[in-house]
Amino acid sequence: MVDAANPIRFGILGCAEIARKLCRAITLAPNATVVAVGSRSLDKAQRFIADNGLPPATRAYGSYEAVLDDPAVDVVYLPLPTSLHERWAVAAAERGKHVLLEKPTALCAADLDRILEACRSRGVQFMDSTMWMHHPRTARMKELLSDPNRFGQLKTIHTIFTFCGDPDFLQNDIRVKPDLDALGALGDVGWYCIRSVLWAADYELPKTAIAHHGSVKNRAGVILSCGATLVWDDGKVATFHCSFLSHLTMEVSVVGTRGTLHLSDFVIPFEETTAKFRFATDSGFKELVTGWLPLPSEHVISTDLPQEALMILEFSRLAGSIRDSGCKPDEKWPTITRKTQLVLDAVKESIEKGFEPVSITG
Repeated sequence: MVDAANPIRFGILGCAEIARKLCRAITLAPNATVVAVGSRSLDKAQRFIADNGLPPATRAYGSYEAVLDDPAVDVVYLPLPTSLHERWAVAAAERGKHVLLEKPTALCAADLDRILEACRSRGVQFMDSTMWMHHPRTARMKELLSDPNRFGQLKTIHTIFTFCGDPDFLQNDIRVKPDLDALGALGDVGWYCIRSVLWAADYELPKTAIAHHGSVKNRAGVILSCGATLVWDDGKVATFHCSFLSHLTMEVSVVGTRGTLHLSDFVIPFEETTAKFRFATDSGFKELVTGWLPLPSEHVISTDLPQEALMILEFSRLAGSIRDSGCKPDEKWPTITRKTQLVLDAVKESIEKGFEPVSITG
């Protein structure tokens, strides 16, 4: 574990709203600290430092390059628009900085591969910022899904992540701009749906993606709402729906031959310190079909740190083990990221081809 007296030092590229959340997470994590913030405007970087209560010694820079050139920065967190990810993540890795990258990680798998190769060649840790992966609830749910006596064999997964963007969001947010975040809702909220599907399937890639009819794009051609079916050779099936046009919803259902897992807040728990899910095993109907027996059990998982701080804790542990003990980067995280990107790319291609099936190959 990294000594709190010698924490992993973060530099933040850009002052996006999500960077405020990660700034708080870094502050909460005992093995991490923010030492530099860079923006295209020095004044904006200074305001970010002041507004987020960072120590006065935190360095403000009027360029991203200056953060990368700061020898005191161990890790670079990039909350930039997706169109800028490849350039700046590669530049960070080439300067020997570990890379924590916002999702979606790239516009396509080819761009992501250049990022991952840069990280691999310099021996730096890569991780995408999918926060729910680090909540203790996620580990507990995986234990139940892995129990053949309670869950059985995986059959199907259904997941939804939507929120209803207001008129200003739909007109002006970077996530609806083709030159900034061309993947739109598929990249932003669809990323979480695809990741949850892969997580439930032990990261076994589906063989085929078939986008659903009825996807919606704005006038600039950016996806505002879409969905897809994912199919495996062994008969497993998953569906997901993601949208900027529907009420806030974060559903996951995972169905096996003997059990079902369900939760309604998988990306951001309803509460920061506790998170719930339901799990049913060997359920059937009561006599005269008047109810269920046994009823699903409700599980409540508590945490002292929010999931984003736990992500920082884990990332800093990995970066510290490389810095202090000469360990190799953990390849699990870039592998999971790449599989998520491959499925996302296939869904996008299916939409572009008129909802034809698209094969997914690793």
